[in-house]
Amino acid sequence: MRRLGDRLRRLGDRLRRLGDAVTWSSLWVAAAAVALTGAAGATLGAGAPLPVLVLTAAGTLVVYTVDRLRDVERDLATAPERSAFIRRHETGLRVQTGVAGAVAAWAGWRAGLAVVAVAGAVAVLGLLHRRLKRFAWIKPVYLTLAWTAVCVGLPAAATRSTLGLWPVVCVVGATVQANVALSNLRDDEGLAHRLGGRRVLALAAGFLLAALGIALSAGASVRPLAVLPLVALPTVVFYRPGERYGALVVDGALLAGGALAWALAAG
Repeated sequence: MRRLGDRLRRLGDRLRRLGDAVTWSSLWVAAAAVALTGAAGATLGAGAPLPVLVLTAAGTLVVYTVDRLRDVERDLATAPERSAFIRRHETGLRVQTGVAGAVAAWAGWRAGLAVVAVAGAVAVLGLLHRRLKRFAWIKPVYLTLAWTAVCVGLPAAATRSTLGLWPVVCVVGATVQANVALSNLRDDEGLAHRLGGRRVLALAAGFLLAALGIALSAGASVRPLAVLPLVALPTVVFYRPGERYGALVVDGALLAGGALAWALAAG
């Protein structure tokens, strides 16, 4: 029994280290971006080509990893576990960024000029994140715009498909806005710091309910996206301020909801 207990503890430690690697290296948030892009592309009718999905994943890795490497000291107060991981694995994360940048360049070349134009505009916003996030009123807006431009704009630009474009933009944008609100609440920064927890949670719930209403009323083609706010709503109802809750559960809701909506829209 003691040997079995030791093995289970070792297995638990390995799984925890693996979970940390996926979560704190930005792979988790990159997977969420891919799931949302696939869902939006399938809902628009033409799907999301493979180069667009690869560009989404690699570009997200570059932007988020660069930001976290640059701001590791400043993030110690709000994200101590993530900051500790980044300090331990700084060299590996720099290599990851370089590889992801090369992959993003290849994917952009394969995806075409229209996709590169959209991705380039978002990349500028992403690299300015360090400066822009100081402004409480701007941060939620540009983060939502950037994510919506990637997840909806890239597949739309690649396929020239605009069927149901604006309802898709609204559903994805409102869901992302709720995610941003919860992330700011977790870090106690931006508007979340000024408005307080209850108001931020009410605001996030309002965005998700609006997204649900739009998805259900916009027509059969957009209806699979109703899964996005439905999966995200429990993260508001059962919200916890912990760092792991925000990284795993709140961002994980985007991943799970996007993957499920993608499967429904593609089927």
